[in-house]
Amino acid sequence: MKRSRLATRFARLVLAAAVVTALAATTACGPEDPSETGAAAPSASTSSSASTEGTESSESSDGKDETETPAGDKGDSASGDKSGYGQSCGTNDLDFTVTWEAQPISHYLVTAKAKSGITCYLDVNTPSVSFGSGADGVASPVGQGGEDPIKLSGASVAYAGINVKTTEGEGGKQFENVIIATSEDDPNPAEVELPDAPPVDKPIVTNWSTKRDEVIPRIV
Repeated sequence: MKRSRLATRFARLVLAAAVVTALAATTACGPEDPSETGAAAPSASTSSSASTEGTESSESSDGKDETETPAGDKGDSASGDKSGYGQSCGTNDLDFTVTWEAQPISHYLVTAKAKSGITCYLDVNTPSVSFGSGADGVASPVGQGGEDPIKLSGASVAYAGINVKTTEGEGGKQFENVIIATSEDDPNPAEVELPDAPPVDKPIVTNWSTKRDEVIPRIV
């Protein structure tokens, strides 16, 4: 009976020792194997976050560069609207009047003025002037006066002088209108009424000028 009790006590001691040994082994393994506890995970997460932030920063910078307006484009928008500036005067850009001038030599004075809102240049020095459709009614240029080019805008005007008859005697054909154009090939010539119906024979015309006294037509 006494031996049975001793055996039982011995067995209990062995079992207790085994439990203590197992607990010690478990405690010792914890710090030695960080992969089992996930201790390294925070380091990986920080690296991933830094990589993501770097990517977002780069994309933001690239986006800003792509949307910036080049400096050269600002100059174009600041230059303003220059429509009508520097264009040649077509006949339909101008209003014409013809008056009779008796002194110092009788002649017809053509006055050209730009229509409202138009700015243009008479860069062809001599107007194209004719009476009727025949070649004998075309006025010959005499090269008097002249400014090249003449800017017409607002109240500014240009003048040209016409002598409708440069021959002696009673010859000539009467006309009530004169055809005026800024150039020979202008597709829209103007037909202007004359103050009277003079006989026309070998007419002549001066150049454009801003001074009336320079457009008195003379045969040179």
